[in-house]
Amino acid sequence: MLMNHPGNSTAIGRPGRRTLLQESALCFGTLALNAMLAAEEQHASATSAVRTAHHPATAKHIIFLFMSGGPGQTDTFDPKPVLQKLDGQRVPDSIAAQVPDIPRSGVASRLMASPFRFSKHGQSGIPVSELFPHTAQLVDELCLLRSLSHRNPVHGPAECLSLTGTSVGNRPSMGAWISWGLGSDNRNLPSFLTFLSNSTGPAPQRPGWNSGFLPAQYQGTAITGNDAIPWTAMPTADSDLQRRQQLDFLDGMNREHLQRSGNNTELAARINSFELSFRMQTAAPEVFDLSGETASTRSLYGLDNARTAEFGRHCLLARRLIERGVRCVQLRNGGWDAHGSLESNHLARAAATDQPVAALLQDLRQRGLLDDTLVVWGGEFGRTPTTEGVATGRKRGRDHSPVGYTMWLAGGGVQGGRIIGETDELGYVPVQQPLLPADLHATLLHALGLDQHRLAFAHRNRDEIPTVLGGNVIHQVFA
Repeated sequence: MLMNHPGNSTAIGRPGRRTLLQESALCFGTLALNAMLAAEEQHASATSAVRTAHHPATAKHIIFLFMSGGPGQTDTFDPKPVLQKLDGQRVPDSIAAQVPDIPRSGVASRLMASPFRFSKHGQSGIPVSELFPHTAQLVDELCLLRSLSHRNPVHGPAECLSLTGTSVGNRPSMGAWISWGLGSDNRNLPSFLTFLSNSTGPAPQRPGWNSGFLPAQYQGTAITGNDAIPWTAMPTADSDLQRRQQLDFLDGMNREHLQRSGNNTELAARINSFELSFRMQTAAPEVFDLSGETASTRSLYGLDNARTAEFGRHCLLARRLIERGVRCVQLRNGGWDAHGSLESNHLARAAATDQPVAALLQDLRQRGLLDDTLVVWGGEFGRTPTTEGVATGRKRGRDHSPVGYTMWLAGGGVQGGRIIGETDELGYVPVQQPLLPADLHATLLHALGLDQHRLAFAHRNRDEIPTVLGGNVIHQVFA
């Protein structure tokens, strides 16, 4: 900071440095802003192969409804009548032999029938658990992937695998890749936001919205509970002009420091964040202010019910953000880890999320947004068809089962009312069209017009791509 000493003024009436800065701050600010915008244009031009879709897209935006903890596939969207008949018996040798030798497979435990009834819905007749009465009414919008499979039975690494492509947690999240690849349609809001609800466990995995080795500006903006984007309220003691002058002066000093320090993406992201934050101080409060929503819309999302209010608010905000051009929104809902008392656990989690999820799909559809918004639902893995431990009755739970689980897609060019893949008669392992998380990632990128092999970023003398472990587009999703 400049201090008020003789060196800041002259003896012949010329303005000193301090006065010059004060009186010229607005001009300097305009120059700095123009320079920044020019730099953004230059960056966009230099990376036009990245900023432009590789092929015609079926979706412009993506909303990932991530149910952390592992919803049980045989309790949600993959009913198994045989499992109901064999309740309490041992896993048949014919199926046990197919289960990979990974920890916590549960093949030595007793089979456990689902405590939930399934009914067929829609013209497609797809069966859905009674856990989801609202989502079931929209089943013809859903494309179920019943054969997702991987080999990591631990929450943290599995969550990283599901959201970044590997279990290590050192790579960019899919949201960061999409943001880097396509940018945003709104300069006043982040291109990627992630909302955290019911974060009682498992712990949120920060790599799930981080940028990894991509420039730091592409990481997701994390928002917890009923909060808004942090630090977007305009300081009450400053006018808009004063704030503009402060940020312009700070921007100039920061850019001098960046020039001296060389290629520092963290510092560059911090510089950009100041400018974005200023723009968000006018844009973000409006987005997060739900007072303008009608009473019927608020009721649709369950904002008037304590059980659904938090996740309902996140779903409604996701719709509002997509409307305003935000590229990627991730809604993480924790607590699906039902080792004990699966029945009460899944009843509580479904009660908190089913109505908001259905409201989101319905609201997107009636506003004409679902056709170009891809919605994804699922967790990091499923749950075993067997019971865990010695609990009995309604206290019984299930262990982790990454070798076979279900997710669904809707909107964004997806053909709804269909099922892809199949697990065995107990719901343990895929027996038809096994799918990897990398296949899902390739499919999401494809829907957004991005080729997984061409979306490359030079890092440590290597062209890194999002699907580093392989992956094939599931074209049947769009057929």
